[in-house]
Amino acid sequence: MLTVEQTRTRLLDLLRAKSVFHGDFALSSGGRSEYYVDCKLTTLDPQGAWLVGQAMHTLIRREEAARKTMINAVGGLTMGADPIALAVGMFSHHAQDSTPLRVFSVRKSPKAHGQTKLIEGNFRTGDSVVVLDDVVTRGESTIAAINAVVQEGGTVAFAAVLVDRREGGRERIEAMGYSLISLFSREEVLQE
Repeated sequence: MLTVEQTRTRLLDLLRAKSVFHGDFALSSGGRSEYYVDCKLTTLDPQGAWLVGQAMHTLIRREEAARKTMINAVGGLTMGADPIALAVGMFSHHAQDSTPLRVFSVRKSPKAHGQTKLIEGNFRTGDSVVVLDDVVTRGESTIAAINAVVQEGGTVAFAAVLVDRREGGRERIEAMGYSLISLFSREEVLQE
C-alpha cells in the first residue's frame, strides 16, 4: 500500500492529467472561469477512485481525531459526492476500521415514490456525518447537502472536498457554523 504522501501525490498528478481543463467555462455557480476541474473523470476512474478513497479516508480520520468526535457516515449531493463517498466507505472497510464509515447520497429533491427519501443509502437519524463534495466554488451543492442532513435529523461534523476553488464557498459554509477541509486547493491543482 502507498504511503499517505505517495497517495496524495499520485492523486494530484491524476487530477492534473485527467480533470483540469483550460478555456472559457460556465460554472454551476453562475460564474465563468478560465479553467474547469471535472473531478468525475478522476473519481470515476478505478485508479482514481482507489486513491480518492485512501486520501479522503486519511483526511477524514485525522480531522475526526483532532476534533475528538465520531463519524458514522459520509456522503453528499448526488452526483459529485457519490463516487467519493463510496470510495471512502470501501477504503474504510479495506482498512478494517473498527466501525467502517457508512455511505449515503443526498438527492436533489425527495424521491416521488416508494419511501420518498431525500437521503438514500446508509444514513440514520442521529448520525454524525461528513458532507463530501468534489469541488467547492460558491458552496451551493455542499450547503444543500448540509441542509438535507440537518433536515433529516443528522449532525454535520464538518465538510470535506477534493478541490477548493477558493471562490467564497468555504466562507459561506463557515458562516453557517460548519468547517470545510479540502484535500487540494486551486493553486495546487493548477500548479500556480
